[in-house]
Amino acid sequence: MTGAEPTVLARLVAAGLERREARWLTEEFGADSVALEGALARRLAGEPLQYVIGHWPFRGLDLDVDPRALIPRPETEELVGYAIDALAQSNVAAPVVLDLGCGTGAIGLSILAELAERGVSATLIALDESHDALALCRQNAIKHRLFAVSFVEGSWYEGLDDSLAGRVDLIVSNPPYVGALERETLDPVLDHEPAGALVAPDAEGVAGFADLAVVIAGAPHWLSHGGALVVEHGEGHREAVRRAAYGAGLRDVVDHDDLAGRPRVLVARRP
Repeated sequence: MTGAEPTVLARLVAAGLERREARWLTEEFGADSVALEGALARRLAGEPLQYVIGHWPFRGLDLDVDPRALIPRPETEELVGYAIDALAQSNVAAPVVLDLGCGTGAIGLSILAELAERGVSATLIALDESHDALALCRQNAIKHRLFAVSFVEGSWYEGLDDSLAGRVDLIVSNPPYVGALERETLDPVLDHEPAGALVAPDAEGVAGFADLAVVIAGAPHWLSHGGALVVEHGEGHREAVRRAAYGAGLRDVVDHDDLAGRPRVLVARRP
């Protein structure tokens, strides 16, 4: 740390930043720059730190992030671990992975990169209804030299070529699962993230369950025999996702808690 930096950090903290955030901004933009002042103004206006910095770590990747897509979160890192474990149990030599609602590409690209480190050559299909989110996912794929990726614009399974039916070894998704009433109780900083990636309509009498229901119900058509569905969900969705999985004909249904002890990740297989 140079002699000037403690003074800069103190000024940022005095302006209203946490010291940790002040340090991150200084490291990112420099201790004496117009860019730092702009970043400070954006953060004080309530914009998420991740968007202000413009990139954020997710497992082994440094992902570009901006308002085109949801900010990847720690519990979603846990989902990737369950997904890789599910593939390892399947013992598929060259798996086909489908990332539904890919956003930044955090889930699918991390799986692709980590499988490559293990010597496994996977193919990723990244699907999102948002053209802008797909562009961000493509940007991250190029950044990390992950080229075995196809990009499909569509809502959930829409837009997929039916030749993929019964050939996908792993479907992963972090769909919107926050109910409208719950959204009103959450941190206002979420206002800066795309609402369509957060909030889902109610379904089957369950708040925020509509997109989860579509993802689970559609999975058996696309999964190979023994293929796995791994999907993130809300704290109050455990019974609903288990019921939907069994209702869709999936088996080996297990619902995992996250590190905070909250229901979070459903894993199920097509028989």
